[in-house]
Amino acid sequence: MNIFVINSGSSSIKYQLIKMPEATLLCSGLIERIGFGNSSITHKSIKDKEEYVHKITMDIDDHATGLQEVVKLLTHDELGVINDPGEIKVVGHRVVHGGESFAATTVITPAVKDQIKKLFPLAPLHNPANHLGIEVAEKIFSSATQIAVFDTAFHQTMPEVAFRYAIPNEFYHTHSIRAYGFHGTSHKYVAEQASLYLHKKEARLITIHLGNGCSMSAVHGNTCLDTTMGLGPISGLIMGTRSGDIDASVIFHLVNQLGYDIDQVNNILNKKSGMLGLTGFSDMRDIKQEITQGNKEAQLAYDMYAYRIRKYIGAYTAVLNGLDAIVFTAGVGENDALTRKLASSQLEYLGIHLDEEKNTAGTKGIREINTIDSPVKILVVPTNEELEIAKQCYSLLNT
Repeated sequence: MNIFVINSGSSSIKYQLIKMPEATLLCSGLIERIGFGNSSITHKSIKDKEEYVHKITMDIDDHATGLQEVVKLLTHDELGVINDPGEIKVVGHRVVHGGESFAATTVITPAVKDQIKKLFPLAPLHNPANHLGIEVAEKIFSSATQIAVFDTAFHQTMPEVAFRYAIPNEFYHTHSIRAYGFHGTSHKYVAEQASLYLHKKEARLITIHLGNGCSMSAVHGNTCLDTTMGLGPISGLIMGTRSGDIDASVIFHLVNQLGYDIDQVNNILNKKSGMLGLTGFSDMRDIKQEITQGNKEAQLAYDMYAYRIRKYIGAYTAVLNGLDAIVFTAGVGENDALTRKLASSQLEYLGIHLDEEKNTAGTKGIREINTIDSPVKILVVPTNEELEIAKQCYSLLNT
């Protein structure tokens, strides 16, 4: 079964074509700057175990035009991996917010699309783009089953004591204001991979997704008990441009005392804070370079970033009543040895002992970076959200 996975953004589309159940990647790609001049497509196809990269620069006015160009690449005489779009039996869509309506992967119907639209206010930057991707794909891959995989679904197992906010009950019962969490597809994938690696079904894990957006989850037996993001993606860890946890009084102070309007504050906390606000850079590679040049603000920002992770490791160990492993994943988590070192330090009381040589070895795939005698494993597990989406789609149709 060929499953085409789409992650649709407001001006971009990431995609992969995966043959299931073999989990064979046939091609992947990224369309950027949709609706702007000088759009681009980077397409990678895999044939006879060789990867071929093809780049196109052109004007792509909308998502439909972009996907039509991808279809041409999928069926290209030399680059193509299928003969006809009809060979794609399933299109799996990443949808960021499922609210309380969707706790599992779901075949898309008109009613499902309507519910996704109702959730626009909870994810105004993501759900509209995800919905658009669905509507475009329905027209282009008209014979395929369209399936939605929700970022929030994995966190729907959180108990009420974890997801409720201490505000008047009506805000939850009438307006569904609660913690939902995000990056659920990634947390689910790496938790399952870590459990398999440990040969332990009821493993107590803290999964740490560190990219431009960052979040952590407490997972017991592949069940999420708590996560750092809440109603939206601002709370929890310090991120590339987001503040993470912040006293609500700061917002009132910015508005009432410093004269910012609420839209400006929203923009500050989402797009101008985090590592960018602390250092002027959102990319950890740039910030590390600044540290080597003696930039004290860059060093402080790194220390703050790691401190927040350590604080949540302590909190989530309490939630789990013990710990088998912490799991680093995503762009920063998988590739930044300094982040892993700082985030794993001063945790000996929990049985967490980092092996610095293993941490900096640069080995690929799932790997341990703890000392041999460390009671708690420190794992690096590469995430693969697209494969997880394909797996969930295949499972839904074959169970």
